[in-house]
Amino acid sequence: MDALTLLHERNSMGKLMAPAPSAEQMEAIYQAALRAPDHAELTPWRFIEFTGAGLERLGELFAEAERNKSPAGDEAAQAAASKKPLRAPMVIAVIARVTPDHPKVPRVEQVVSAGCAAHAMLYAAQAQGLGGMWRTGGYAFDPIVHAGLGMGEQDELVGFLYLGTPGGRLKPLPNRNSADFVERWQ
Repeated sequence: MDALTLLHERNSMGKLMAPAPSAEQMEAIYQAALRAPDHAELTPWRFIEFTGAGLERLGELFAEAERNKSPAGDEAAQAAASKKPLRAPMVIAVIARVTPDHPKVPRVEQVVSAGCAAHAMLYAAQAQGLGGMWRTGGYAFDPIVHAGLGMGEQDELVGFLYLGTPGGRLKPLPNRNSADFVERWQ
């Protein structure tokens, strides 16, 4: 697949099955992430990879976040939260490790750099025939989840990448006209 085809045809895959990406595939995915734009070479990225029992631990963390929201407890919501990471054989938390008050690189650039790393990971996965989905939701912003992942006060969780073997059909991509989004000053 050439680069432009990949860029034009990238699609999210919500239904993911085993097997998880191999070690070789993951190395290619991580190498793509490490090429994200990085002003002042701060390398503001941290990746936590969850597979097997790690997915269950992440689910326990999501359930704990649910319990914290509603201590009286909606047991069905907690049970559903604990199963969310099991929708794929691998989940990667993508975290921006922000250097606060950097004289040349504002916070937003560091967070966008981590977002670019996540973006590159999705493209590298699809280029290798894998499926992926970038998810956020409330857990990406939850202080219980942040603490459980060992995040610092300045860190930001840009999302969870769900990766695996495509298990469904790709959704149709919308046709968009670039002229609707481009303004030209000449």
